Amino acid sequence: MDNEKRQRQETGVFLIPNLITIARLIAVPVVVWAIATHEWDIAFWVFIAAGLSDAVDGYIAKRFGLESDLGAHLDPLADKALLVSVYVTCGIISAMPVWLVALVVSRDILIVGAVVLALVMAHPVPMRPLAVSKTNTFAQILLAGVVLADLAFGLGVGGTREVLSFVVAGLTGASAAAYVVEWLGHMISAERAAETAGELGPERMRPAPHPGRKSEKDHTT
Repeated sequence: MDNEKRQRQETGVFLIPNLITIARLIAVPVVVWAIATHEWDIAFWVFIAAGLSDAVDGYIAKRFGLESDLGAHLDPLADKALLVSVYVTCGIISAMPVWLVALVVSRDILIVGAVVLALVMAHPVPMRPLAVSKTNTFAQILLAGVVLADLAFGLGVGGTREVLSFVVAGLTGASAAAYVVEWLGHMISAERAAETAGELGPERMRPAPHPGRKSEKDHTT
């Protein structure tokens, strides 16, 4: 069983879920091009296909035991690349409020910066999505889908877009705050553990000799 798992890890890039995720990454420049050139139909349907592929690759990975370390890192990267690209491009063409785009991008930069800083300080942060973060991601996807659908089909849902923009803004701020609190707690705990280890020193941290074993000094007397 361990050999099979190891083989899956070594050949992870060739697993079907990972290939689907890579296809989602390839879709990012297509969506950006479609939005920038006002090809709204293409932008909407490629975005929807990319969103559905996220659910499909996750289902296949879990259903058939095809999880891999590569997939665990690649999947959120593809999701974030798609969302950030859509938001930035929509912000540039004024399809989304610039302040909202700045907030969404700043939150991601803040999280990435905190993770990098923790790595530099040798206190790596275990990456786990929070409930508020999952809700925020869903709201961001929903807003992007509504905006692209409105542009593609002329739905006339400007009010809905405005309400969703404020919802996303609130969730983005809450998500950023939650990650900062968790990061600070992790860093404080890590620093305290390092200080405690330093106070113990190498002599006090050395394991005690076995009770039934004589030391070198005992043998020489």
